[in-house]
Formats: sequence, C-alpha cells, structure tokens
Amino acid sequence: MRTARIAEPSDPGEPDMKPVVVQTEECSPVPAAWLAERCELVVCPLGDDGLDEQLARAEGALVRTYTVVDDAFLDLAPALKVVARAGVGLDNIDVEACRARGVEVVHTPDANTQSVVEYVVALTMDAIRPRAFLDASMELDAWKRTRAEMSAPSQLADLTVGILGVGRIGSRVAQVMGVLGAGEVLGHDVRDVPVTHGAEMVDRDRLLAESDILTVHVDGRSDNRRLLGTEEFEKMKPGVVFINTSRGFVVDASSCAEFLDRHEGAMALLDVHDPEPFGDQYPLLRVPNAHLAPHLASCTVTAKENMSWVVRDLWAVLSGGKPVHPAPRFEGNARR
Repeated sequence: MRTARIAEPSDPGEPDMKPVVVQTEECSPVPAAWLAERCELVVCPLGDDGLDEQLARAEGALVRTYTVVDDAFLDLAPALKVVARAGVGLDNIDVEACRARGVEVVHTPDANTQSVVEYVVALTMDAIRPRAFLDASMELDAWKRTRAEMSAPSQLADLTVGILGVGRIGSRVAQVMGVLGAGEVLGHDVRDVPVTHGAEMVDRDRLLAESDILTVHVDGRSDNRRLLGTEEFEKMKPGVVFINTSRGFVVDASSCAEFLDRHEGAMALLDVHDPEPFGDQYPLLRVPNAHLAPHLASCTVTAKENMSWVVRDLWAVLSGGKPVHPAPRFEGNARR
C-alpha cells in the first residue's frame, strides 16, 4: 500500500475540513506543497490498492499522462468536482463525460511550448548536421576521412521546413526556424490561424510535397487519428526528415514503417507513439531510419513545474472560482 498524504486530513468534526485531492502521477514539489496547504492532498499512484477508496471521497483529481479519466474512473469518484491535467494534451481524459457529470477539466496549454520547440530544433539539427566527437588522437588521413564522412549535404538555409498544425507550438517553431535562416517555412492548419510568425500557409498536399523537414504539431481531436497514412506518406519527398512530437495516434505506424523501408534516405524522428509504451510488435521497431524516443519533448524541470502549476486552477474550481485554462470546447484536445 503506497498511498501517502502530503497534508494531514482534517478532523471530520471540524467545520473547515479540507477538500480531498487525489494525485495519481508526478507533481513538482513546490506546486504540490502549495496545494497541500489548501487541500488534503493524497498521493496515490496508479495501480495502488487504495486508489479506489481514495477516489470515493475525492473532490479533485491531479493527473498527468497515463491516468485515463473515463466513465469507469468517474464512477469511482462520485464527489469529484475537477480533474486537473498537469500538461497540455487531454487525450487521456474524456472531457465530455466529465462535463456530463458536472466535473470541470483544467490543463496548462502554454506550459511546455518552449521545451517542445527547443526539442524540435535539436532533432532537426541532429538530422541535418551529423557530428562526431573524438576521444583519441588521429593521424591526418583519418582526420580528413572523418571530416568527409561528417560533411552535411545541406544546411538549413537550403531546406524547406513544413509545419503541420500552426498553433501555439507550431507557430513558435515557424518563428525559430525563420530566425535560424531556413530556406522556406510552410505551414498548414485546418483552421484560420491569426499568427503564423512568418510561415507561408499552403494546402496540405503542397506542404507534404515540398517539405524537406516536416514537423507535426496537431491537436488531439478525433479527426486527427491516423491523419498521416499511406496516401500522405507517398506525397512526401523520398528524403524527408519527418518529426512527430504531437500525438502518437496521428501517424499510422505501419504506413510510416513501409515508407521508410522503401526510402532509405528518409528519416523519422518520433517522440510520441500509440500506444505508450509500445510493445515488441510496434511496426517502427528495428526500422533503421526510424528513431524512437520515449516522449521527451516536455521533459525539462522548468516545463514540468510549469505544468504542475495546474494546481492553481484546480484550487480555483474547488474554492468556487473560475479557472484560467478550462478544457476547450471541441472534441478532443487543445491545440498544441
């Protein structure tokens, strides 16, 4: 039994008994302590034998990526008033089911923008600028050979960067790529985007066909499931650098693997997957030009703390106020 209380529960006889908030995943220490001053904060990880018992008395739930909040979860928490997702995406939360029961959902849509943009730039440079680090002295011939092997065929100024989904993160990627001197920055979005930071907005077919580097930043609405399949990959350049840091289910993994098999010069840098973690039968495993990362784009201490401050909106709901960042009113998730 791993259940732990950060704050001691109030005496049941006290009129000012604190509301119970169940925390199922990681929360940064300072935001957690802030919330524990106001609530009875019960840390009860997924899989804990006592989780059902704690949810039965919870008025708030503090979750991250792997807690699925659906009807089954909500059935266990009849007193629930708010679910706080410490992060951007709401793919693991059935927002409509929550609203049908009067449960508010809050999140942190701006918390990890900088960390994800930095990560996308790092992946891009890893792909187009190979590097070697030396741990021993070398003769002149070996030195020259190594330099030749590491010679990049192109630099960013020679390439077209395409951005699929030009929201908070996509528009910031466009801005940074422009500052870095990308040859051209193209964007496509299903909605009118008021600020694109220099990206030329084009139709999706042109984006797919002309991008040397294609980075995906779409939201989690149901329409985006398998957004990129065989037909879309066949429209891409045979040497495309394909980057996905949005959602794993956006990409049909089998179609991506088949495309990479046929085009050895292409490369996929995939930070998100469907499912997570993936199993041994994942189609992109052991594909040489597919590089798989364990969902690292928002993994900075700063971003994690920013996301953990969702506790402010959680407390706002519990104390009768209005949250700053309620879940958006369309099916699925907020724009990344």
